[in-house]
Amino acid sequence: MKREKQSIVRLVLAILCLCITLACACYLGNYFFKTQKSQNNVASLKELVNEDTDPSTTSEQTEMVVVNGRAVQKKYAELYRKNPDFIGWITIPDTRVDYPVMQNMTENEYYIHRNFEQEWDDSGLPFLDYRCSFTKPTANLLIYGHNMKAGTMFSDIIKYDSKEFYDTHPRFSFHTIDGDGEYEVIAAFYSKVYDDETDVFKYYEFFDAASEEEFDAYVEQVKALTSYDIEATAHYGDSLITLSTCAYHTEDGRFAVVARKINLPEEND
Repeated sequence: MKREKQSIVRLVLAILCLCITLACACYLGNYFFKTQKSQNNVASLKELVNEDTDPSTTSEQTEMVVVNGRAVQKKYAELYRKNPDFIGWITIPDTRVDYPVMQNMTENEYYIHRNFEQEWDDSGLPFLDYRCSFTKPTANLLIYGHNMKAGTMFSDIIKYDSKEFYDTHPRFSFHTIDGDGEYEVIAAFYSKVYDDETDVFKYYEFFDAASEEEFDAYVEQVKALTSYDIEATAHYGDSLITLSTCAYHTEDGRFAVVARKINLPEEND
């Protein structure tokens, strides 16, 4: 009788383990299916970029066209026509960061779980904080993106925690509907979102500088948080961009990469 009970218990436990395993497999399968679908959607969008060269390169000339009463780069005209929340494309070489960037001026986190067609999508899309302006650039453009378990969206910006990665990838591009931009990384660091604390550095609250002192203080603090030395820096008057994603080193953790816009020398004919 005792052996029969033990056999029944073992059978029940085995069935439970099998059910849990199947449930986990279904969850993971569904997660990666949705992630791949999201990536496929982005690939389709990239095909609409109207240029002969890769969108990660900087054009020597900016050809503009008017779409819905607004002048935009010709290569992005079709994307802007499909969704006027589209503001540009961000690319970090040798990573999966190769995405359209959105900005909704009514709801800041509108694209946190929406795709380009404004349908529900767990991956969302990178988006520019609505307190930033790229048309009349604020001192800092703050772009958010998910850290997806599949390694998509902004997951790869955490590679900048490695000096070896930074040494071989000191620059990335953010091309907008107004013009192309190349950026040089000056800092990369772990941080977190603070609730009610006041005497702490909140990188995610810096959008514009009221003074040179305020700008310099921001640059000094982000560089101090970086775990290795980066010679490149920024000075008052430079345009900054900050990429931000979730990190799991602590509760409400974040990882951020700060870069300054640079002027590339014109190539000789």
